[in-house]
Amino acid sequence: MRPALKKLLAGVALGAAAWLAWAPAALAQATAAPAAAPAAEYRIGPGDVVRVAVYQNPDLQLETRVTDAGLVSYPLLGSLRVAGLTINDLERLIADGLRNGNFVRQPQVTVSLLQVRAHQVSVLGQVNRPGRYPLETANMRLTEVLATAGGVAPSGSDLVVLSGQREGKPFRAEIDLPTLFAAAGSEKDVPVLNGDTVWVDRQPIVYIYGEVQRPGPMRLEREMTLLQALATGGGLTLRGTEKGVRVHRKAADGTVTVLTPVMTDKLREGDVVFVRESLF
Repeated sequence: MRPALKKLLAGVALGAAAWLAWAPAALAQATAAPAAAPAAEYRIGPGDVVRVAVYQNPDLQLETRVTDAGLVSYPLLGSLRVAGLTINDLERLIADGLRNGNFVRQPQVTVSLLQVRAHQVSVLGQVNRPGRYPLETANMRLTEVLATAGGVAPSGSDLVVLSGQREGKPFRAEIDLPTLFAAAGSEKDVPVLNGDTVWVDRQPIVYIYGEVQRPGPMRLEREMTLLQALATGGGLTLRGTEKGVRVHRKAADGTVTVLTPVMTDKLREGDVVFVRESLF
């Protein structure tokens, strides 16, 4: 055999040996790698309405409401405790009962959740559709609940208050909605639990009257200056003057102070801006 051929065969043999030594370790590492945690499933609770169907057994189809004790009564099996189970858990429970009782040899059970009554949240204040809404999935987030309620109304504030119970203790959190959509803001999109209340307050208001095009209340935007407020009000009329602008500001004790501001001054909630008429 030629020396070049011997070297080639020796190289192939070494490569194969190295691969055989590496492959089991790589396979073991890949097998040991943790799988991504599945999303939490909804768990059935009292008041929920479920439908049970068994393939090719129409007499075993049932539509029922979970009792306050967390039970349902199912043909052939009697009372079943279903509170706290997922849909898959309940399907397995019924299938095992029918199989072990020799009622159905190979039962194929399908459970559908028709109404969610056990887990609900109240959404109140300045939203488009206030009311009580079901938490249809576990770990439902604040933004999802607000979307279910039609979103924040135009008169709603950017600040949302979430209150409820956590581990048996009162819980209250103020969430600044715009920050949820900033970089890394998804961490602040907190989960909403059964019995929680979401409150959206009215957006802060300032008032403009006098010689402006559109006097009246207006939404106070963040860091809004006097100039921006006057521009939102359509600007001054022909008789208005910047020198005649006054801001009436109420203090915590109820006293009102009249300020002579500059256009770059920032307004506060409840400020009343008055634009005087020019004398010339």
